[in-house]
Amino acid sequence: MFDGGLTMSFHKVICPSVVGYLSKIRTHCRTRPNPSFAVQMSSTLVQTDENGDHYESKKISSSPSAQLKSQPQSSLLSQENTVGIIGGVSVLPTLIFLEKLVWWSSRNGEECVPFVVCSDPALDGSDQPVHSPLSEIAENEVNHEHVIVHSLKQKRVFLEKSGARCIVMPCHISNAWYDEISECCTLPFFHIGECVARELKEAKLKPLDAGSNVRVGVLAACETGVVAYEEKLQNQGFEVVLPDKATVEHILMPVIESLNQRDVEGARNLLRIAIQVLLIRAVNVVILASEDLQNLLPREDPLLKKCMDPMDALARTTIKWAKSAKQIHKKT
Repeated sequence: MFDGGLTMSFHKVICPSVVGYLSKIRTHCRTRPNPSFAVQMSSTLVQTDENGDHYESKKISSSPSAQLKSQPQSSLLSQENTVGIIGGVSVLPTLIFLEKLVWWSSRNGEECVPFVVCSDPALDGSDQPVHSPLSEIAENEVNHEHVIVHSLKQKRVFLEKSGARCIVMPCHISNAWYDEISECCTLPFFHIGECVARELKEAKLKPLDAGSNVRVGVLAACETGVVAYEEKLQNQGFEVVLPDKATVEHILMPVIESLNQRDVEGARNLLRIAIQVLLIRAVNVVILASEDLQNLLPREDPLLKKCMDPMDALARTTIKWAKSAKQIHKKT
């Protein structure tokens, strides 16, 4: 459980809208109540025009006593360990990551890691007519992908100009385009799949089947969500195990359908089956590579001991970097 009483500076940046998105990976953001997350928030809302320039800055506070120091228009934050966070196609994983980043970096009485967030919920839209010819749909999907990557790259550049000293992207889908988004970036830019693969490598896991490599299962709500992990895990010598077609169609997709119908218990039972299917195939750990699957099972569920939340690995990597950057700055 988390302790309350923490005051956090939260910078949310609204970027230019992006129209359109691949309909097959559209998800609905649901509210998951967390009564322990009693954080007093001070928020600076920075609007940007189509060129990414600041044109308005407002102070928003949930506490009358909360105060923010004004920042120069050229840079929101100037700390040497400022983290720049690119919001993904859904706001939920960004919020989950922020909760971990704030509490884990300050739970020993230390100051919270400074950060600035750039989030654009318009990425979760779709304007593709269902009656369009297949060739037209394919062409539009390519165009949508190009627009999304361009938008995410603009966010990265905006964060660099805002004072960020490293970049993270807490979104399973967005990391599938990591190479394009990180092109020409001179800052440390952590890939969520690499963070997961590195932690699993450091854990020195032993194969469950003699003569084979360590097997890692990956569960995602869509094929795009798998891309961020498969290659990175294989590069570290792991054998990646994915659910077969029948499991995807008859178990995983019904999980999402159950959640959309607010049948949480039904979704939980289906997810348990999907995890068991991979465990039967001798995987050491199952990566839950979708915000729809994370935080679905209750914390006391024994199956969670066999699962890994990628946001945990990304948060730990980010905090480790932030503490190291702060120490280096002190020495110099």
